[in-house]
Amino acid sequence: MKVKSKKIKLQTKGKDQVVNVTDEVKQAVADAGVKEGIVTVFIYGSTASVTTIEYEPGLVKDIRNLDEKLVPSNASYSHDQTWGDGNGYAHLRASLIGPSLTVPIAEGVMTLGTWQQIVVIDHDNRSRSREVIIQIVGE
Repeated sequence: MKVKSKKIKLQTKGKDQVVNVTDEVKQAVADAGVKEGIVTVFIYGSTASVTTIEYEPGLVKDIRNLDEKLVPSNASYSHDQTWGDGNGYAHLRASLIGPSLTVPIAEGVMTLGTWQQIVVIDHDNRSRSREVIIQIVGE
């Protein structure tokens, strides 16, 4: 059994910016040499999330619109009253999607659908320096 980890750094703009990290994850899987196993993609922090989408401009816009409908950025949140940083909505949006994603590896490749890409979404209200950990486990 092999366990390989790789970190990637992202400079994000916040405001529900969607960053496609599929190529970096594919490269990490290839470099690990795992034929059968899993890859987990995890974002450090509590105002960003990881998921899969069809990464195209219309859907990226739709995600931003959905986030705004579900958790409005202009509403009052207890977190904001506690910390005064105005990003309570970002924490809630990130918690809905989650900080990680696991994808099976079969015959040396991730089992993503044809239009499925792995993305990081930065929900925060400002730009951030982000770190993503990619961990591959398998044989």
